[in-house]
Amino acid sequence: MITRPKPRLSFWQLWNMSFGYVGIQFGFALQNANVSRIFEKLGANLAEIPILWIAGPVTGLLVQPVVGYLSDKTWNRLGRRKPYFLVGAICASLALLVMPNSSALWFAAGMLWIMDASINITMEPMRAFVGDMLPDDQRTTGFAVQTFFIGASSVIGSLLPWLLTNVFHVANTAPDGQVTDSVKWSFYLGGVVYLGAVLWTIFSVKEYSPEQQRAFHGETEPTEKEAAGQFTLKTGRYYGMGAGLIAAGLILSLIIRQLGWDKGLYILSFGACGYGLLQVVAAWRYRAGKTRGLVELMHDLNNMPRPMRQLALAQVFTWFALFAFFIYATAAVASHHFGSSDPRTALYNEGANWVGVLMAVYNGVAAIVAFVLPVLARRIGRVGTHAVCLVIGGCGLGSMYFFKDPQWLIVSMIGLGVGWASLLTMPYAILSSVVPYRKMGVYMGMFNFFIVIPQILAAAVLGLLVRTVFAGHAINALLLGGVSMIVAAALTLRVKDDGGKAHFQ
Repeated sequence: MITRPKPRLSFWQLWNMSFGYVGIQFGFALQNANVSRIFEKLGANLAEIPILWIAGPVTGLLVQPVVGYLSDKTWNRLGRRKPYFLVGAICASLALLVMPNSSALWFAAGMLWIMDASINITMEPMRAFVGDMLPDDQRTTGFAVQTFFIGASSVIGSLLPWLLTNVFHVANTAPDGQVTDSVKWSFYLGGVVYLGAVLWTIFSVKEYSPEQQRAFHGETEPTEKEAAGQFTLKTGRYYGMGAGLIAAGLILSLIIRQLGWDKGLYILSFGACGYGLLQVVAAWRYRAGKTRGLVELMHDLNNMPRPMRQLALAQVFTWFALFAFFIYATAAVASHHFGSSDPRTALYNEGANWVGVLMAVYNGVAAIVAFVLPVLARRIGRVGTHAVCLVIGGCGLGSMYFFKDPQWLIVSMIGLGVGWASLLTMPYAILSSVVPYRKMGVYMGMFNFFIVIPQILAAAVLGLLVRTVFAGHAINALLLGGVSMIVAAALTLRVKDDGGKAHFQ
């Protein structure tokens, strides 16, 4: 079959394709800026917040690969990825409406799980969507457009409580156990925006059919048998690896219990046991003649393209830094810069609102930098661009420790915004060039592991560090995050990117 080149899309086609990210990031911006605040209003103490935040990474770890796998194999009247856009948008919008009305801490934590799972159902296929729709030489621009929407919508989403308080005079304090009206109405507006933006993308973009995708890649249609049986699983290796992981997880659990370590570390030990069990089950199913579902997922995970494995380490250090910021920004700024750790005080809530402004700044910077990234990447390469941006981002995050005047934190956010813009663009542009198009969704979902694992590490370890090593000073967690991001920049330099095709030294 003659390969047909995939058409380049116009600016407005790129715009429509990624407009759904306005809604997705509205949800994330409200979550990142306000969930710690909601938890504290409902009685959570500083040491409990990281473990409550574990909902996000755990749901991403479970949901994104499964949704990616399913969307790779879906085709119906709505399309390939768009059915998942719709389901996720409806569920996330409903969660945004309910979350600020939580009457108890356990209910708020449960709603965070539901909200984050729903956002992930929408978000994962949006990443794969760029790889589906664009030729390789336009993907950096495609992901940059997504980054612009992420940044621009996050500005408004992060600013909403501040705007409602200072422009519309909505109440910014509330009695113990209640969420302030400024946060409630922000979440209500976010739910409407989320659903509307995703519907725009669903109805304005037509996906390529499976026949068109095969033509773009010069393929004839495989039979069901060929599609399902194109790999061999070495079951002995899987049984051995699974048993080793289960044993390691049980030993780590025993050590945590005996030494009285932070209970958040059980997430790592139980995770090792769970992953080991999946290896064993996959091997057993393969021997029984099953090659779809869990078996195929485990095979793909254990046989990721080499560039994807190499990108993982830099992602781990980068997202550890970002999650430290998401968890502790409110507590750090309120205590270190505004002088209050009591969520009942006006000073604390003033600091919390200022965090919303700061998040708006770094996302606004990311929206602007997104248009510069493709130009810079053409000059110094995608890897060089990413490394430079991460150094700037790490310096910005770490500088929050040294600035005392809250106004100067805007400078910190400018630096962080540069790193954030690159993080949302460059790794995905490289990855989409090296994974098989039939597995674009599942590998984009699996790439999320290297976002999720450092978040779990951060949630499990940072609470212990802040309570013991940092003597309760949350600002130290942000300094540690800045150092971690600079380490990620150094690791990124191992990548050699040539003409849009990544390979490694």
